[in-house]
Amino acid sequence: MPEVLEYSPAEAPLPGARSALVLLLLINLFNYIDRYVLASVEPNIHSTFFGAKESAQTLAKMGSLATAFLLSYMLTAPVFGWLADRMSRWLLIALSVIVWSLATGASGMAKTFTLLLVTRMFVGIGEAGYGPAAPTVISDFYPLSRRGAKLAWFYMAIPVGSALGYAVGGMVGGSHLGWRWAFFFVTPPGLLLGLWAFFMPDPPRGQADAVAGHAGRAPRRARLSDYLLLARNRSYVLNTLAMAAMTFAIGGISYWMPRYLCNVRGLPDSAKTWFGGVVVVAGFFATLLGGIAGDKLKPRFGGSYFLVSGVGILIACPFILLMLRVPFPAAWACIALAVFFLFFNTGPSNTALANVTHPAIRATGFALNIFVIHALGDAPSPPLLGGIAGKYGWEAAFALVAMMMAVAGLLWLWGAKYLAADTDSAPRQLQVA
Repeated sequence: MPEVLEYSPAEAPLPGARSALVLLLLINLFNYIDRYVLASVEPNIHSTFFGAKESAQTLAKMGSLATAFLLSYMLTAPVFGWLADRMSRWLLIALSVIVWSLATGASGMAKTFTLLLVTRMFVGIGEAGYGPAAPTVISDFYPLSRRGAKLAWFYMAIPVGSALGYAVGGMVGGSHLGWRWAFFFVTPPGLLLGLWAFFMPDPPRGQADAVAGHAGRAPRRARLSDYLLLARNRSYVLNTLAMAAMTFAIGGISYWMPRYLCNVRGLPDSAKTWFGGVVVVAGFFATLLGGIAGDKLKPRFGGSYFLVSGVGILIACPFILLMLRVPFPAAWACIALAVFFLFFNTGPSNTALANVTHPAIRATGFALNIFVIHALGDAPSPPLLGGIAGKYGWEAAFALVAMMMAVAGLLWLWGAKYLAADTDSAPRQLQVA
């Protein structure tokens, strides 16, 4: 069925945009389901390989499961980003989704902790092929004026998929089937989505920017020297550093929250499902509203995407600390508000990332961003926070989380004054051959 133009010709998405967005949203959904099934069944895995006794050392080892995934993800993402700038992105996406889905199934078959660590690394390699390519496909379908809201829909899969991962892990892993079946359960849908991606055509690179009046023609292939521009792009650098601090916070919260709720606060296993529900509702609306707010404010404030991101995450900080002191069930309100404002930046920050990079190096820009935010963010945070919690208590661990959120907010507010100029200059970054 042909898509109906809802906007003026200059603002209309390119043909095929809607079906591409739906498929990428579904893939991203299972991307995060696969990631957070692990967090949900982490206590069960701990019991299998280390027994019931907990220590700073065993908690740090359990945190290394997340780090293994993230290390392989961030180290291979720049390679796949370079490829995504030069080959069919849908082919790369299809192969990547199939690889990570098979590796997820293999996680359920691991008989030793070391084998489980290896399978999580292959999940990271698969997701590294998908991560840099997907947002550039959406960016090439939608012009600047609509890109924020559409990327917000794509990134909405983060809270929803994460929550479903908690729910699937809690229900399947907590049943008589055991934690291994939680991984088996999510493997077939990923394989089907990977096969679907094989049949999708690539959009022309940079054409949506041209339609929006930000580029004269499709970009030439990037040269090695062109990538040095990213290091001199103020908005790109500050955004990446802010996202790294935010990712540190989200990585730590998402990985350890099931254990904190059940083992520290004494809630039943159903708290994992409740937490998943909070993340779905609060994260869903926050991600969409953040993207919409960035688009709506852009005509009045050139740095709107950073302004929305910075203010949102600063509001979230005190609610993380209140969660530690407020008794349940009232503490659920603190968690909900923290999650809402924590996810408010997801759409705007990623939209800014796309808008300040030239289409010819956009996939590599996303790939380098992935490398930095995970190297400084959620790769070190789970084992670090686990070690801190084991030695000093969970209040100290979550205090560090709140501090990193504040750092992210200040970096985004700093970058707001540069964003309009860097967005305007992005299409002229590369000299036409």
